[in-house]
Amino acid sequence: MKKNYLFLLFSLLTVSSIAQNKMTPELLWKLGRVGAEMMSEDGKFVYYGISYPNVDSNKSVRNIWKIPVAGGTPIAISTGAGSKNSVRQAPNGKLLYNFRGAWWLMNADGSDSKALLGLPEEADNVQFSPDGTKLIFSNEVKISKVAGVDFYPELKKSNVLMYSSLNNRHWDTWEDGNYSHVFYANYSNGVVDKAIDIMEGQAFDCPQKPSGGAEDLLWSPDSKSIVYVTKQSTGTAYATSTNTDIFQYFIATAKTENLSAGLMGYDVAPAFSSDGNSLAWLSMSRDGFEADKNNLMVMNLANHAKMNITAQWDNTCEGFRWDNAGHSIIYFTAYTQGTEQLYSVRFPADAAPTAPVIRQITSGDFDINGIVGQTGQQLLVARSDMNHASELFSVTISDGKCLAITHTNDAVYSTLDMPKVEKTWVTTSDGKKMLVWVVLPVGFDASKQYPTLLYCQGGPQSALSQFYSFRWNFQLMASQGYIVVAPNRRGMPGHGVQWNEAISKDWGGQPIQDYLTAIDSISARSYVDKNRRAAVGASYGGYSVFMLAGLHQNRFKAFIAHDGVFDTRSWYGTTEEIWFSKWDMGGPYWDSKNEKSFTKFNPITMVDKWNAPILIYQGAKDFRTPIEQGLQAFQAAQLRGIKSKLVLLPTENHWVLSAQNAIIWQHEFYNWLSDNLK
Repeated sequence: MKKNYLFLLFSLLTVSSIAQNKMTPELLWKLGRVGAEMMSEDGKFVYYGISYPNVDSNKSVRNIWKIPVAGGTPIAISTGAGSKNSVRQAPNGKLLYNFRGAWWLMNADGSDSKALLGLPEEADNVQFSPDGTKLIFSNEVKISKVAGVDFYPELKKSNVLMYSSLNNRHWDTWEDGNYSHVFYANYSNGVVDKAIDIMEGQAFDCPQKPSGGAEDLLWSPDSKSIVYVTKQSTGTAYATSTNTDIFQYFIATAKTENLSAGLMGYDVAPAFSSDGNSLAWLSMSRDGFEADKNNLMVMNLANHAKMNITAQWDNTCEGFRWDNAGHSIIYFTAYTQGTEQLYSVRFPADAAPTAPVIRQITSGDFDINGIVGQTGQQLLVARSDMNHASELFSVTISDGKCLAITHTNDAVYSTLDMPKVEKTWVTTSDGKKMLVWVVLPVGFDASKQYPTLLYCQGGPQSALSQFYSFRWNFQLMASQGYIVVAPNRRGMPGHGVQWNEAISKDWGGQPIQDYLTAIDSISARSYVDKNRRAAVGASYGGYSVFMLAGLHQNRFKAFIAHDGVFDTRSWYGTTEEIWFSKWDMGGPYWDSKNEKSFTKFNPITMVDKWNAPILIYQGAKDFRTPIEQGLQAFQAAQLRGIKSKLVLLPTENHWVLSAQNAIIWQHEFYNWLSDNLK
């Protein structure tokens, strides 16, 4: 491997040489996708990855770069095909990274790359201890009998799976009896010794599936213990609970302690203070409520006293990072008024009764969507907005001033006319103030009229902030000539805890009225063509589209739903995270107290009122909103004589991950709008 800045320049010039002044689906899938990795030991550089999707090969190429934290010329640490990721600090100034499923060591400049020897073939989330003498990793271990061959070993060609409890499938994978466990091993001179399973015999996972990663396991600063996250429940109990806990395993005694015992919701993302005296993590209080308020919990490791330092704050925390100087300041991100911003909280390190002080550091129409590290009084963060994919920025802690460090896609964006993004407020049907993002078309002329899209966000408690999606891309929508109306309806974070929680058990109630308020309010503007409006969305947004199709009273001329809930009853009976459906529906459909969720707020009960064309996307491997939801909706539309189209994605889950499928997704989206908003 070698430094190769010319490679980056060539990539940018190749993309920017495409003559155009607006975003297209093809150009969107040529953008570099920036992901932070780590800070250098001396704090002078930040390592990051740039992934470039390749539509022809249907794969991505990701290489590692580093750049001075003050900005400057990026330096290529790796080149070539394949994906390099998960960069970690290794002993003797070397770097550890993952490439095609194997782990490698290299010099800090990318030279002298050698395979790390002795690791199991499927080892993941590898991290060296601070003293460099050991490492931890996760690996799959067979615990339970599930497959036919487990019971009938002579029938080796069988593919039967058998279950006697729930959690039989999760996200897009059937349970196979394997669990991800944490291992540690001694290390010396590029060779890993025999590993020890610190979760031996347990039918629990670390990292948490399906989306947990290296943040779920870490070394203590003294290299004497391992902290990890797991949910100590299996089967049906697992599928109905969110109660994860933080555990500490002590190497000398092989004893494990539950640090978050008595805390009943999600407890995740543990991190030690720089002095090693405290441990912080994100904590939810209620079991079964996956969108509960996320608080910052801090434990004094000397006496195990816990302090909820955001308990009195009317908002929910996202990611966080300790200040480099000690254990009384934490930096974190949180959604506020349709954006994600950077905050600090100063609190008494000795658990004295002094109230913590929370301060907002940044403000503006952008998202701070990750804290990479700190150097002096600068924080390194990832930042995006609706017109720009994520790049790395430095933020001055004292005044929140942001300075761009990476410029991966600047050459592309310099060729484009950018849509204007407006923040406006409307009054809801129950007298509340609601933020609505309005994205105006490229080349907007207020004297003209434009087709308009009501964008329905999923979640249902996901934020509608200044994100940059590679599928639901507002810049792309506006570049195709559409006004986008994107409301921060009930259920979204950033507007107080009560607003965030209001959607549970009320899916088809006030949140749907919020959507109608938003489209009616913005449609009062002279440049909105009321005869060319559509409602679009995915997941809960797809549910919203199905609901709106039955009660829109001719507001919309077309609909697009992706992986939406069409029938709350069959969805409750087939979705895999039962804690979610149980909490948000109020309970099962056979309990009469939940009738509203399964009748009045059930889109299938209003199909007789459908009267506009509808496009339905459905991922066949989507277990969150399973395949019968899209198939039922399409079949109902067809049998009712409604113009409709089903785009089935046989290998996709709740997302669309492959480049070629994503390009088709985009073209079908805009073809449908073009054909039906005439």
